[in-house]
Amino acid sequence: MARVQILSDDLLFGSKLQAQLAEAGYEVGLGLRVEPGCDAVVADLTHDAGGRIDTLAGIEVPVLAFYSHVEGDVRDLARAAGFAIVVPRSRIAREAPVLVEQLLATAR
Repeated sequence: MARVQILSDDLLFGSKLQAQLAEAGYEVGLGLRVEPGCDAVVADLTHDAGGRIDTLAGIEVPVLAFYSHVEGDVRDLARAAGFAIVVPRSRIAREAPVLVEQLLATAR
């Protein structure tokens, strides 16, 4: 199964995503940097969005980014950076495995 790296400084929410994705069969890492060999990145843009967007804009693997629903400017920056999928935090909380599956399908 694919290896997914979650970038989040919110360990509680990141751990919940990690558990959901692991239960769906993905190998999942959680931290603040992209680990070599990952097939996809799930990036939390809630904190330090600008820095994280700049860091991820040029990577070779597809990115699923999520943001706080009140931060429309962050959504727009993520889309402009070319991230494959950009969704509100509430949606990724409900649909993480499905969204990662869609993300990986776009990379093939």
